[in-house]
Amino acid sequence: MHLSLRQLRVFETVARHRSYTRAAEELHLTQPAVSMQIRQLEDEIGLTLFERLGKQMVVTEAGSEILHYTRTINQALREMREVIEGLKGLSRGRLHLAVASTVNYFAPRLLAVFQQRYPGIQLRLEVTNRESLVQLLEANAIDLVLMGVPPKDVEVEAEPFMENPLVVIAPPEHPLTAARQIPLYRLAEEVFVMREEGSGTRQAMERFFRERGIQVRQGMQMTRNEAVKQAVRSGLGLSVVSLHTIELEIETGRLVVLDVEGFPDRRQWYLVYRRGKRLSPAARAFREFVLTEAAGIAQPQLAGTNASAGQDQATL
Repeated sequence: MHLSLRQLRVFETVARHRSYTRAAEELHLTQPAVSMQIRQLEDEIGLTLFERLGKQMVVTEAGSEILHYTRTINQALREMREVIEGLKGLSRGRLHLAVASTVNYFAPRLLAVFQQRYPGIQLRLEVTNRESLVQLLEANAIDLVLMGVPPKDVEVEAEPFMENPLVVIAPPEHPLTAARQIPLYRLAEEVFVMREEGSGTRQAMERFFRERGIQVRQGMQMTRNEAVKQAVRSGLGLSVVSLHTIELEIETGRLVVLDVEGFPDRRQWYLVYRRGKRLSPAARAFREFVLTEAAGIAQPQLAGTNASAGQDQATL
């Protein structure tokens, strides 16, 4: 087969948008020019890449295979470009990062310091849920990921870089805010606001209670940390969240961290990338930066909360 990088680029753009029109806009081409590139690619392959189901454009089985290899080729080209830029020093380069939504509470602080140190590196950041992070890793479509629970069904390198203390939160008027060393069995009487199924925070919470034989009652389920905090503030239940997500609410007294037996549950944040991946100079620089300096820049403290009693702040 005689395929061109231009044809593959056009195909990937159409597949991503599921639209010739939107692909043409992104590529600054006419729609007939895009259609012609796709027809030439289909003629060369001998298979149809797209089909219409009503008004919806879908990728065929052959198209899915071509898309997989196209993204692999694009990633290899990006890595080659980064290596070449690296030979010129880190005055230039690109870095594509993805972080869990909870990580984004401290990621801007890390990126600000890193950007000051390497102003020539162009940063692209995606903030998304765990499911999307795993998909990006599966497709090798990302340089580095910052997340809480590394996937088990994808071959990755996962390096811990900072503690992720999980705490139990309540509105300030809740009766338990005055208690100390609340036994875990007492929480079985409370309703919990939870993140969605598959969330790293939820997985960690469920594992914590399951290992201790505690069954908590699920109330509302939320897909965003901000929604969880608002629900708790409104009195809809308690919740288990990362301490990183509530620094402002603790400072302003809008939420309270309860002093519960076994909490904070000290989990870890991980820097994750595909096993065997050749990191670009920019990615290597960011990896080294995160592993050596992230904790000193972004680790929150429990000082001033109910749960701080008896805790060794230096370990947090």
